[in-house]
Amino acid sequence: MRIVLAEDSTLLREGLTRLLNEDGHQVVAAVGDGEGLMAACDEHQPEVVIADVRMPPTFTSEGLRAALAVRRRHPGIGMLVLSQYVDTRYTAQLVDGDVRGVGYLLKDRVVEVGDFLEALRRVADGGTAFDPEVVRRLLNRARDTTSLARLSVREHEVLALMAQGHTNESIAGRLHVSRSAVEKHANAIFDKLGLAHADGYNRRVLAIVRFLND
Repeated sequence: MRIVLAEDSTLLREGLTRLLNEDGHQVVAAVGDGEGLMAACDEHQPEVVIADVRMPPTFTSEGLRAALAVRRRHPGIGMLVLSQYVDTRYTAQLVDGDVRGVGYLLKDRVVEVGDFLEALRRVADGGTAFDPEVVRRLLNRARDTTSLARLSVREHEVLALMAQGHTNESIAGRLHVSRSAVEKHANAIFDKLGLAHADGYNRRVLAIVRFLND
């Protein structure tokens, strides 16, 4: 994959660049601020971006806001946020209308290099990869909205795992239930969110968008 990396920590930026290159990918640009991220994406048209949230000059949300700008200019570029912080406001904007090709991992919770690389590939392929803590924060943010309030506890769990990028089979294994039970919960989610008549994959994507945006 062709990758643009945006990370203000020199050591982490160099370490990630080496890791990705050794895994067979091409880091076409490694930058330290949001403006550099936007310029690199305009120039190189990567398949996926890895971006931190807090970057110079104010170290608030420059990286995530730059990721939003890239997403609007180049909607086909996968976007993997890698940060120590959870920013639910701009994350909701990042997935506004389409969650495909978006992920959000927390640096301190990435314990296996293989898991990180697998999440990166999933995002580049148009899937999702959200850390469970990010999903929990987004769920707390959305819990009081009308449509999501109709979901049962188990349905919230199933939808949260969908947002993390898990398939029905994977969700079944994590919740220790049958795949058919997961499918029933998924159908109930689609019905309660008014997505029963959307087709297969699209309604799954729409359900995740609703979950992350509400």
